[in-house]
Amino acid sequence: MLSVQMEQRGNLKFLVKPGKTFTEAKMLREVCGNECLSRTQVLEWFKRFKEGRETTEDDPRPGRPSTSKTDENIEKIGIDKECVRQILHESFNMRKVCAKMPLKLLSPEQKKLRMNICANILNNIGTDPGLLDNGN
Repeated sequence: MLSVQMEQRGNLKFLVKPGKTFTEAKMLREVCGNECLSRTQVLEWFKRFKEGRETTEDDPRPGRPSTSKTDENIEKIGIDKECVRQILHESFNMRKVCAKMPLKLLSPEQKKLRMNICANILNNIGTDPGLLDNGN
């Protein structure tokens, strides 16, 4: 696509030299069809060439990239939370399902099982108060 744009810019540059008008430059759309530059782009580049611009290359853009999400940064540790979120959602297509299980989605059997497990844990802690210490 980029080479098509460059070719069209070159054609516009060629049209400007013999003193053609913007109306004549719009013929580019008939020649290029669907891949033609937009009317705004044709007008902008026609104006640039009329003012004496020689190159068909884009102007360099100053400043850093708009995002710090790169393949190199994906492998690094210590990037901000928003960038991590973007990487997980956009690059790996991962989604947060749920932070904790809502009780209303549990069946009565699942609720009873949970209550029994919690009661067993509380009973074990009652008989061995140091059960949850880091050393055990």
